[in-house]
Amino acid sequence: MRRLILSLDQGTTSSRAILFDSYCNIVDSVQYEFPQIYPDKGYVEHNPMDILDSQLNAAKDVLKSADVLPGEIVAIGITNQRETTIVWEKETGKHVYNAIVWQCRRTAPLCEELIKSGLENYVQEATGLVIDPYFSATKIRYILDHIPNGQVRAERGELLFGTVDSWLIWNLTGRHVTDYSNAARTMLFNIHTLDYDDTLLSRLNIPRIMLPEVLPSSHVYGVVKAGIQGLEALAGVPVAGVAGDQQAALFGQACFSPGQAKCTYGTGSFIMMQTGDKPVKSNNRLLTTIAWGINGKISYALEGSVFNAGSGIKWLKDEVGLISTDSEIDVLAESVEDSAGVYFVSAFTGLGAPYWDMYARGTMVGITRATTKAHICRAVLDGIAYQVYDLARTMELDSGCKLIEIRADGGASVSDVMLQFQADILRTPVNRAKCVESTALGAALLAGLATGEFKDINDIQNRWESDRVFTPKMDSSKCELYIKGWQRAVERAKNWEEN
Repeated sequence: MRRLILSLDQGTTSSRAILFDSYCNIVDSVQYEFPQIYPDKGYVEHNPMDILDSQLNAAKDVLKSADVLPGEIVAIGITNQRETTIVWEKETGKHVYNAIVWQCRRTAPLCEELIKSGLENYVQEATGLVIDPYFSATKIRYILDHIPNGQVRAERGELLFGTVDSWLIWNLTGRHVTDYSNAARTMLFNIHTLDYDDTLLSRLNIPRIMLPEVLPSSHVYGVVKAGIQGLEALAGVPVAGVAGDQQAALFGQACFSPGQAKCTYGTGSFIMMQTGDKPVKSNNRLLTTIAWGINGKISYALEGSVFNAGSGIKWLKDEVGLISTDSEIDVLAESVEDSAGVYFVSAFTGLGAPYWDMYARGTMVGITRATTKAHICRAVLDGIAYQVYDLARTMELDSGCKLIEIRADGGASVSDVMLQFQADILRTPVNRAKCVESTALGAALLAGLATGEFKDINDIQNRWESDRVFTPKMDSSKCELYIKGWQRAVERAKNWEEN
């Protein structure tokens, strides 16, 4: 009988279910997109039931597709879009408001109030984060303020908050829990005391009773309830690994030593460096966060976020209609030498690190009558690489060490032209993993570690494989000219939306 691990990879635009065997090979996978809701400028929502249904349907169908028998699934790992905020009724399990997505900027005014009140330094010291709408705390406050009797109901213990991992675990097992990596992204969790911070809870008037219990990332959280239609083969199977998507990818990329770094090219792009058992404070507005908690030990990381990366490709396809498939962007981009002076800053919902500009907006500059759609496609891919460049250089300043390699994964990492340009401007090798689904793999590895499928970290380290290494080829002086143009483009995107 096969021994399989099911990874539930709940992302910003789609939900995937991926089956891994004990050798970390993908046996089968199913993916379903779900609707994005844009109620206003800079607002992004999801229906929590769309999240749940798409994820459960993906799980059902991958079990059916792979002819999985009861007993073959030995563990379940969950990885998720982080910071996205859901509040539901404890008694009924029904959500009380749409999920407010991590990209949503609606709480910018509240964030400004918190900054003006002098809370910024405290937030960074306690949570490792900056005050920004990106994180869950102000989203919780917004929901409680926009539903009938929200505060009173929360204080009575009638309402529960969770990031997407908690929402899925609740519906699968009935337990209200999360892991360290997701808790660290709420802007309510003290990464030093490893507990929710009373000062921040008080300032935002968020009742502790509505928050999930925080557990290690590799841990048996509970078992799947019987009676979930289509998931009979999962009844009694332990949910044993949970991590936010970027931390899961760091684990899946086997970045277990301080200084190792990965970049996930997905809806957003996220570069993360493992910093060991002590948090490294950023002096350049990167995030200090928890990578994972395993066997009573916490590992920390530095992180920089590009809010919109692969979403720029999706925008070209779905809203602009410039391409008909995702892969077409590579074909067009490779047909030209460069972007011919066109720069695209994908600040659809503001800019993340190192700028943290809530009011930046998407910008395309340098267009002439000679600009073709191939140049625009190239500019969109280059724009992703430029933003990762900004983060990598900032990370080197904070950590005091030069990145010797970046391990790449995520859906957009299949683009050879983008990863080559990334290596060129960084002057650093980019190593694409053989399994670009490192996020899902990381969740599976955490689950397998908790249930004994994998012996230890060294066992996992030995299973990591490379697909291709991209090394710098472009003349450095040419790279400098490109980067100078990028910096000018960013200045034009910043502070565009009037406060």
